[in-house]
Amino acid sequence: MSDWRVRAVRASKRPFFRPTARADHADAPEHSMDPRSEQRPDTEGVSLERSVVNAAMYRDGRRIEAPASLSEIYRELPDRPGTMAWIGLFRPAEAQLLEAADRFNLHELAVEDAIVAHQRPKLERYGDTLFVVLRAARYLDEAEEVDFGEIHLFVGPDFVLTVRHSQAPDLSAVRRRLEDDPELLALGPEAVLYAVLDAVVDGYAPVIAGLQHDIDEIETEVFGGDPQVSRRIYELSREVIELQRATRPLLEIMKSLEAGFGKYGTDEELQRYLRDVADHATYAAERVDGFRQMLQNILTVNATLVSQRQNEEMKQLAEAGHAQNDEIKKISSWAAILFAPTLIGTVYGMNFDEMPELHWAFGYPFAIGLMGVVCVGLYLIFKRRNWL
Repeated sequence: MSDWRVRAVRASKRPFFRPTARADHADAPEHSMDPRSEQRPDTEGVSLERSVVNAAMYRDGRRIEAPASLSEIYRELPDRPGTMAWIGLFRPAEAQLLEAADRFNLHELAVEDAIVAHQRPKLERYGDTLFVVLRAARYLDEAEEVDFGEIHLFVGPDFVLTVRHSQAPDLSAVRRRLEDDPELLALGPEAVLYAVLDAVVDGYAPVIAGLQHDIDEIETEVFGGDPQVSRRIYELSREVIELQRATRPLLEIMKSLEAGFGKYGTDEELQRYLRDVADHATYAAERVDGFRQMLQNILTVNATLVSQRQNEEMKQLAEAGHAQNDEIKKISSWAAILFAPTLIGTVYGMNFDEMPELHWAFGYPFAIGLMGVVCVGLYLIFKRRNWL
């Protein structure tokens, strides 16, 4: 661990925590301005500017300049009261993020989370800097699946640093929205946090609509007896659980922000915006919770229907076996009846000179009568036992 990180870890032993921001509807920053590929760059020997998607300085809600380097922002920002810097990073290497952390005095624990990524949504305060983790989602119509992204925000008194580890969300729309509304942007870094939160929460709406459509299709497939529906239910349940993990923590984030309105002097208009985001986040979380319950019920119904179909098939097999047994009984009974005269005829057909009744005048009628008596007797026995 570097000396900087060791010092930061020691400094982190003091108590911390206190949220101050929230989200609802909007879009996400600056993927469209990013010329780089999906691959993460090498971590060593790469300047911080290589990971910068967009960077600008604002005063009174208006962009005053877009410095050529972060060094210029870092150098000029302290000498410009009332000025805010907004920097967007995309997939920064560890060395790049550590450089930004050193310039803006970010807390070691927050920086470590941003480096590792794959964090649950949360909001934490380190001194006068707010650290927020959000998970965005988008619905891919062709694949009929949900794609998740992650964004980390460092919100300071005069700067906002966004760190993205995936193509979504695209924060360029958020930047354009705020630059088109100077009054909102003039509220400072918390306005940027609000707009990003709003964009992330708004992005859940098409995802919820897509999942609802998938669930409707699954219900049709379940009652249609599709043998592949169980696998689809399982895969969709995993996506719903993942979306639940993204939306549920937002409610705590919004509560924390609302609790800090008075303490941190949040503008009243911004409070209204944040409450609106909280309402949308609550709606999204409730819908996702409902989806999970619906899928559990659908899975139960599907298991019941499968069991019923299996029972019906077993019943049909049993009935077929019973019918087959009846046929076998009839065939066996007639075979036994026909076997009796055959046996008698075979005995008297043997070529022996000395046989009982062979020269008897009534031998032939006796043999025929015996055959008839045996056949009728067997017929009555089988009939009584319902074999015939």
